[in-house]
Amino acid sequence: ATYGGARGMKTLRLVSGYLRHNLMAAMAYRGAFFLQAFGMLLNDAMLLFFWSILFRQLPSLRGWDLTQVLTLYGIVAFGFGAATVICGNATRLARIVASGDLDYYLALPADPLVHLLVSRMSLPAWGDLIFGLIVYLIAAPDHWTHLPLFLLLGVLSALIVVAFGVLVGSMAFWLGRAETLAGQLNDKIIAFSLYPIDIFPGLVRVLLYTLIPAAFISSVPAGLLSDFRWEQLALLVAFVAGIAA
Repeated sequence: ATYGGARGMKTLRLVSGYLRHNLMAAMAYRGAFFLQAFGMLLNDAMLLFFWSILFRQLPSLRGWDLTQVLTLYGIVAFGFGAATVICGNATRLARIVASGDLDYYLALPADPLVHLLVSRMSLPAWGDLIFGLIVYLIAAPDHWTHLPLFLLLGVLSALIVVAFGVLVGSMAFWLGRAETLAGQLNDKIIAFSLYPIDIFPGLVRVLLYTLIPAAFISSVPAGLLSDFRWEQLALLVAFVAGIAA
């Protein structure tokens, strides 16, 4: 137990140290940093414009109203932003393995996987993270009351994004040049998570709960914010623990 606690503290120091270092490095070129973050924020806003046009024509979409969809979008943006701000290499693992750059992390005393994940920060992802929080605070009723729950659900979504990125990136150990396939799968899980799960037919829903678990990144957390149930939260936490393990 003492060894596990010491190892956990060492890992936490590694993560916090890299987060601070990467942020300081980004601030050395503040103009580029803010421009990239603002560009991503603007890109996210354009997608919300599409939803606002759609809901002018439809009062609801398979039981989802505009507020619920905006909440869903906020969770996805916040979760993906948090995942790639802290673990910027989560979606680049296949490329790192194929290029032989993994050797650098194996030669150091830190946990190789954690070190690899946190050694890079995605600067545009700050725009996603900030945008997701803003959307939630604007769209959700009683947003300040449920803000701690939103942050918790955003962290759980982020853990799924990171774990899924590691899983598909690890295909490079067996397939060699798997960068394209891994990149497509990472793109697909985010693309599918931007839509309510109820708009998909039955077989696709099964896939989005299992093979490409986009539902656990977006629809399940969004459902908890509009209709909280402890058993649903327990299911989400169990899934996150399973995919992370």
